[in-house]
Amino acid sequence: MGRMLDGTWYREDRFPTDEGGRFVRAATVFRDTVTSEPGAAHPVVSGRYHLYVSWACPWAHRVLIGRELLGLQSAISVCAAHPHMGEDGWVFADGKAAIPDAVGGVDFLWQAYARADAEFTGRVTVPVLWDRETNTIVNNESREILRMLGTQMTALHGANAPDLCPPDLRPAIDEAIDAIYEPINNGVYRAGFARTQSAHEEAVTQLFEALEHWEGVLAQHRWLCGDRFTEADICLFTTLVRFDSVYVTHFKCNVKRLVEYPNLWGFCRDIYQMPGVAGTVHLAHIKQHYFGSHRSINPHGLVPLGPQLDLQAPHDRDRASWA
Repeated sequence: MGRMLDGTWYREDRFPTDEGGRFVRAATVFRDTVTSEPGAAHPVVSGRYHLYVSWACPWAHRVLIGRELLGLQSAISVCAAHPHMGEDGWVFADGKAAIPDAVGGVDFLWQAYARADAEFTGRVTVPVLWDRETNTIVNNESREILRMLGTQMTALHGANAPDLCPPDLRPAIDEAIDAIYEPINNGVYRAGFARTQSAHEEAVTQLFEALEHWEGVLAQHRWLCGDRFTEADICLFTTLVRFDSVYVTHFKCNVKRLVEYPNLWGFCRDIYQMPGVAGTVHLAHIKQHYFGSHRSINPHGLVPLGPQLDLQAPHDRDRASWA
């Protein structure tokens, strides 16, 4: 792991925390947009864009699911990093990466950041949406990339692509994504990377309070925003599908397991069983990354054999009526 300062990569062995030991996630920097508007710097063109992802990363996973469900596989190419993130960060070299970078030819993700901005300072993260024509990063914020795929690239969607962000539900979708981000999506990291007991307990308490809240919501509705599957559901799913395999043990989020929440666990299986989604979930890769990369948490890099999860078990989330 590491970071860039004025375009140069520096190796680091810890994640940033504040004076109270709380993990601090740096804001993403590249925030441009692919749009269908005339004269756009990044227009909607099939084959123009490329995604740098890791199968391990829940933020990148959001975008991979969106690409799959919307039928954008042929329109947007993908390369996937090696599961181990070591001193040089995410690795995309041929012979090492899960899917090498056949577009930019970078061995390490920081090299793509340096190409995009020779003076870049900050964290080097996935996902990255790359523009082949301008040879730069369009965006590295998962929430914004997912929204672009669903709302700006409709001309490239496959047949029967779902509407992941219907205009009438957009306020509710944004509210739900905002609500799950800090306590759940980022909360597991806040718990795992905390450097004081108080910071860890604060994060874990907020995490399980939020899980209890959404367990109640999903007792009343199939999806977070009612009866329609949206971006918000994807954003929760990518954390939940990693929960029992990684976060319960590795990040010490062990107050309860996901399988102890009937509605959240059923919701997770419901999405996993959607056509195409299971192919984006690589649990062995996920476990290799977390347990193998975070040596400050797991010094010997031992990867647990369990748990055994039946993600194909019937979920009963498609019943005809809801209370």
